[in-house]
Amino acid sequence: MQLTGTAALVTGAASGLGAATAAHLAGLGAHVYGLDLPKAVESATPPEGVTLLGADVTEEQPVRDALAWIAFDGHPLRLTVNCAGIAPSARIVGRRGPHDLDLFRTVLNVNLIGTFNVMRLAAEAMSAQEPDEAGQRGLVVNTASIAAFEGQVGQIAYAASKAGVAGMTITAARDLAQFGIRVVTIAPGIVDTPMMASFSDEIRAGLAATVTFPQRLAHPEEYARLVAMVADHDYLNGETIRMDGALRMSAR
Repeated sequence: MQLTGTAALVTGAASGLGAATAAHLAGLGAHVYGLDLPKAVESATPPEGVTLLGADVTEEQPVRDALAWIAFDGHPLRLTVNCAGIAPSARIVGRRGPHDLDLFRTVLNVNLIGTFNVMRLAAEAMSAQEPDEAGQRGLVVNTASIAAFEGQVGQIAYAASKAGVAGMTITAARDLAQFGIRVVTIAPGIVDTPMMASFSDEIRAGLAATVTFPQRLAHPEEYARLVAMVADHDYLNGETIRMDGALRMSAR
């Protein structure tokens, strides 16, 4: 699928995986529209070719408004990448009692429901586009995590939400096949995002040492390149791809 001259929608685009993906896709000639919370958009400086729009991915109308903006600009929406997510930590039972139920709901709401919300609305917009010569109308790339398969202590909410994202993949691919829309999920390992920057060098080195090879943290740009590779590879569909340096998470 060719990206040049088309529109791409990236969530969580003000920082981390989303920002790297938006910049990379713009460099490939796509017209990129990045969604993030309004406060994050206000403080971000988007690269050339990226338009940032304030929207909460868990709400329907702001996402519809963003898609209307894209349609008004006139470039066919071919790619949607869901990067928005949160990763608070809490055990099922801790020193202060049981896991906060509202926190669990919030994590699922952002990571799983937010991903589904954007996917369903973007797919609706894609389905109205003219197909390319191969019958394709678009691609949705969702972001899970290797925590979906090997969640660590304290990751119960995060692991559940990301397992849900991975679990949607094949069904979403089957649902959207009639419209010529592919669905692929990427499950990153430990990525050097701004969240990781708050950790000490010692902790970062310890995390890197757990990776089989290459023994380092992944770069956000490597995620972005994988998104572009999936877009270019028309036969990838309904699959969850681990990007983790062969890391298998231990319990702690």
